[in-house]
Formats: sequence, structure tokens, C-alpha cells
Amino acid sequence: MKKLFILVMVFSFIASFLLANSLELGSPAPELEVLTDQGTTLDLGEALSTGTALVFFYPKAMTPGCVKQACSLRDGWDELQARNVSIFGVSSDTAEKQAQFRDKYTLPFTLLADTDGKIADAFSKSRWSRQAYLFKDGILVWRDLKAATSKQAAEVLVALDELAPNT
Repeated sequence: MKKLFILVMVFSFIASFLLANSLELGSPAPELEVLTDQGTTLDLGEALSTGTALVFFYPKAMTPGCVKQACSLRDGWDELQARNVSIFGVSSDTAEKQAQFRDKYTLPFTLLADTDGKIADAFSKSRWSRQAYLFKDGILVWRDLKAATSKQAAEVLVALDELAPNT
């Protein structure tokens, strides 16, 4: 009986961890100070308050899926820049690891170190899930709660096209 109870508790914990509610559309950008891959702090709320900004989450730098996701956005950089989209990548890695990731794959956008999970918490998401969020003037206008890896840029561009009349 004790083993069954423990098993149920573990399953419940894992389910709640994976099914956490995400930041809702129409929500304001989270207000918090974060550490960048350059070792400087960034006011995330301020960075997301003007224009269009993408925040994408990946579990761990240098892993295959995360490389595909980040490189997809790198490869779509020119088109995203033509649409004035600023980009921020977030993982639980240290600023140093994020800098290595940025340099190794020539990523042209800012990476954020979420070692304490406060960014993931502000977005009400698991630190280990792959998600993406678009903000327009500080308001969440689109989210992808099961972000694809190699198709991330294409999905963001489709979302921008769909939002164009409204943004």
C-alpha cells in the first residue's frame, strides 16, 4: 500500500509539473531582472514592452533538439529582423554556458540564463518544456506550448502573418 501511495504521489507530481498552466494570451510581459549570456542584467519587462519580441524556451544548450530550435531562429534571423522582432532564448543553463552556445552556433540574439527557474516561473511553465511566446508592446499575443525544433522560425513567421492585421 505504501508503494502504491508513493507511486501515485510521484505520478501526480510529474503530471502537475508537465501540465502547468502557461502565461495566458493578453497577459502583460513578466517584470523581472534576468541574467544574459553577456553576464549583464536585463529588465525583461522593459525589453518586451516595445515592438514585437519573441521569447523561446529550450531545456538545455548544446543538446540536439535545442540546437535545432535555436539554429532555426538563427537561420530565420534576416526575415525576423525585417519584421523588427527582437529574440530572447531562455534555458536553465548558466550565462557562461549560454555564451558558449551562442558562440558555437553563431546565434545573433540574446540568451538568458534561468538557473534559478524564475523566468520559467514567471511564464508559469516547466523549466524543461520547449515553448515560444510573442509579445507586442508588452502584451502576449501568441504562444506555442509545444514548440517545434527545426520549424520554430517558420511557426513564428506564420504567427506574425496571422497577427499582422491585429498588430
